[in-house]
Amino acid sequence: MYKRDLELDRKWGWLLGEMGKQLGKKPKDLNGVLFLIGVQELGKGSGRFSKEEKQDLMHIAICKVLSLSGYYELEGVDQDGWPHWKLIKKLPRFDLLEQEKLLKLHVLEYFESEFSWNWKEE
Repeated sequence: MYKRDLELDRKWGWLLGEMGKQLGKKPKDLNGVLFLIGVQELGKGSGRFSKEEKQDLMHIAICKVLSLSGYYELEGVDQDGWPHWKLIKKLPRFDLLEQEKLLKLHVLEYFESEFSWNWKEE
């Protein structure tokens, strides 16, 4: 395992722990974190979402975190308040493991930029 993979794993574990402290329940995986980011970005608070809406929330999150590297741009918000994103530059072709790493790195960057979270172990 590469040093940067170990660092990613350390930061990811810290993030999940902090989210668990703040939410009272630790997200199980990347999908859980993406769902929570989608809810945050939608800005309507938590509530009941249909299966389709949950998928849309995860899409919002993926677009938001990848927008930090210029892959997506916010196109606008529809009449119901749901954001819509436009692909700006083509995503690299990765296998599933590499895709997950890319998303985790961007999720960590999202929390750094949006919430000024510090990755130092406490």
